[in-house]
Amino acid sequence: MGDHKEQPLRVGAAVRRRRRSLELTLAVVAERSGLSVPFLSQIENERARPSTSSLEKVADALRTTAVELLAAADPACSVDVVRAEVTEPGPGTEPEPRSRSLVRGHHQMHASEFTGDHDAGREFQYRNDQLMYVADGAVEIEAEGRAYRLGRGDTLYLTGGVRHRWRATVPDTRVVVVAVAEHIEAVRDRDRGRKP
Repeated sequence: MGDHKEQPLRVGAAVRRRRRSLELTLAVVAERSGLSVPFLSQIENERARPSTSSLEKVADALRTTAVELLAAADPACSVDVVRAEVTEPGPGTEPEPRSRSLVRGHHQMHASEFTGDHDAGREFQYRNDQLMYVADGAVEIEAEGRAYRLGRGDTLYLTGGVRHRWRATVPDTRVVVVAVAEHIEAVRDRDRGRKP
């Protein structure tokens, strides 16, 4: 018995749909992202697969997240298995930082795994709540003017709207981020508990 959906994600179609919904040209997205128009065209036509860094630049230019683009690239299903990606670095080379979605499709929850380091200067702000879990290694997270050091097995909860950035402080760090999807309007009831 095989896993549901063995074919690769069609992220290019998701990028094109998002760009068109915002009524943007490829030239505008290229200017915002710092990527070339021909490369963006290749992504949209599934002739090039963007790196994690390039996908984040495209997502920023389209005012969304890489996770949302990946989710929109794959239709939702009720039961799905996402297999571990096993990649061995070549002799004498450092493993490349990478991220992968752990939940495919357009669901109310997203989960991604980040391995290695990433652009530590990049600031994140999600509309909805998220949880960061350190599966291996250690990270430092800056949120609301304070630094938090997390080690293996630690978690950090962030309320929606909190600006934050993080960096791995140990090689081969693996962080799992679980978040309420951006397309869900998950807002707190500020009047809860008040008497009329």
